[in-house]
Amino acid sequence: MGDEKAYWLALSRVGGIGAVRFRVLLDAFGSIDAAWHASSEALRGSGIGPAAVSALVEGRTRIDPAGEAQRVRESGYTVLTWLDEGYPDRLREIAQPPPVLYVWGSIEAGDRWAVAVVGTRKPSAYGTSVARDLGRYLAGNGVVVVSGMARGIDGLAHQAALEAGGRTLAVLGSGLDQIYPPEHRSLAARIASSGAVVSDYPLGTKPDAANFPPRNRIISGLAAVVVIVEAGEGSGALITADFGAEQGRDVFAVPGSIYSRSSRGALRLIENGARPMVGLEDVLEALNMEAAVLADHTPTRLPDDETERAVVACLSGDPVHVDELHARSGLPVAKLTAALAMLELKGLARQVGGMHYVRLREAGAPYRID
Repeated sequence: MGDEKAYWLALSRVGGIGAVRFRVLLDAFGSIDAAWHASSEALRGSGIGPAAVSALVEGRTRIDPAGEAQRVRESGYTVLTWLDEGYPDRLREIAQPPPVLYVWGSIEAGDRWAVAVVGTRKPSAYGTSVARDLGRYLAGNGVVVVSGMARGIDGLAHQAALEAGGRTLAVLGSGLDQIYPPEHRSLAARIASSGAVVSDYPLGTKPDAANFPPRNRIISGLAAVVVIVEAGEGSGALITADFGAEQGRDVFAVPGSIYSRSSRGALRLIENGARPMVGLEDVLEALNMEAAVLADHTPTRLPDDETERAVVACLSGDPVHVDELHARSGLPVAKLTAALAMLELKGLARQVGGMHYVRLREAGAPYRID
């Protein structure tokens, strides 16, 4: 672990220094190392505010950056910061991503295709069945399952993904060395062996109730789609749904009985605009996983036609609306739609609903998001 990262670890332990002030300090001093060693006068001039300056100055008297780095090394965990290439792409894109992410296991590029599956800690038999079926179905189709490793829906989704031989990511509201709930310690180890357990809380942080709502932004931030299986009106899963909507994620809610208290939150989400999940395949459609599956049959070269090549250059693995393609390509609408039709016939593009198109990868090449 480099010296610079040690200062990121140290600064993350200073109360009142979150993502916004991390960014201010990084912009003001060029590195967290320089910010850590800056004078009080220079810190006041950086714009982080007097309370944060006092907290940082006091923190430097009791926090040893080298000791923090050594503690992480000895734990066997890894640390990712904004400066690391391995920092999750989707999480990097949200507002105020965590500056420091502690990881037990490994984060992979393919984790970008992930679905968050969350819900009540006291599921009904119906919710239990849906969580298990959805976890297995997603894992069986190569989709990473993200959840919070809580009792109930979260734990069921993780377990089902593992049973299906898939990857799953768990986000904690405590330090990685403070697994909660304690009965999920063996589950955490299984998750880390084939996926990752992550937290933005420093080692030693206890699972305080106040930690869980903020961690939910990481659950949704790691995912492309958020699914609320079952949730009462006061469920923390609804916070994840709110974060997901703010982050531009597709949010699904599983319809349940109007007589069930554990379905009231999910039903309210649907009433307020969340997509009802009426079949397991709905989530795959939202992920455009059809494109990844069909890619094995895609031709190995780009089209010879100049117009079609221009359209392909405007497409990516993320859905692009035909109006945006028109603006990007500058082609007349009639010519553009004709080219898109030909590209679909040739297996180079696919419409995924609502006049949105994605590009399919070349045969044998890894699927990626541009």
